[in-house]
Amino acid sequence: MNWIGDMNDVLKYIEENICNEISTDDICKIAHMSKFHFLRIFNILTGITLGEYIRQRRLSLAVKDVVSSELKIIDIAYKYGYETPEAFTKAFKKLHKISPSEARKNKKNLKAIPPLSFQIIVKGEERMNYKIESKEAFKVAGVSRKITTKNGENFKIIPKFWNEVCESGQYDILEKSQGKLGVIGMCYDFKMEAEEFKYMIAVEGTKVEGLEACTEVQIPALTWAIFESVGPMPTAIQEVTKKIFSEWFPATKYEHADGPELEVYLPGNPNAEDYRAEVWIPVVEK
Repeated sequence: MNWIGDMNDVLKYIEENICNEISTDDICKIAHMSKFHFLRIFNILTGITLGEYIRQRRLSLAVKDVVSSELKIIDIAYKYGYETPEAFTKAFKKLHKISPSEARKNKKNLKAIPPLSFQIIVKGEERMNYKIESKEAFKVAGVSRKITTKNGENFKIIPKFWNEVCESGQYDILEKSQGKLGVIGMCYDFKMEAEEFKYMIAVEGTKVEGLEACTEVQIPALTWAIFESVGPMPTAIQEVTKKIFSEWFPATKYEHADGPELEVYLPGNPNAEDYRAEVWIPVVEK
């Protein structure tokens, strides 16, 4: 299994086809991964979506044409896949903070987004504690919110969402209806290319009495990789999630199944250094 080689082959393919149409399906074939798994792992490892990375590389390369050539702006726009010069100007200005015409005049304040590369870093840390379990289909119900992953906002929004649910009394209502898994956090309905997903604070079962705007979700029968998180929330569980994608997946025969991710909060003080929780990731064997 040459996970690093496959990921770097993807980056090479993007560079070689930067002025052509780039198919996500073709990229996933090069990576030898399912589309869902590749887009999820690329986003976790890089902090941006695949589409945004390609856009940034194109705009970075477009700078050279803008400041060092006599090509018309409209021709540069078409070269890098923009249907209109207005669309190119808008995207260029968003990244570089100035328009192409202004950049051509003063040639300052321009950003260069270098190509990515993936490397293996051996850290010598303790092995991740996990187990593989299968679970039949079940339902969860709770309160849900759409979350953006742009600029890492999800790591800020989700803790605020938990605070709101606790302060509003909705958590107490959920806690009274909890099953074996307790009150869980669930990431689902991933739309990686749109940089968003939904997050639910929920319990096992159907509609929760007394809960306003209750959402129900059916979780199919899946095989789960279950990881232990030790430490205060939310930092500990966020760090474990990052390690799952950057260290565990590349070292195993598994990939992410098309399903939700669960955060199982066990009894105890979530602010304590020895607080234990679990991260459930749906997986399939490659």
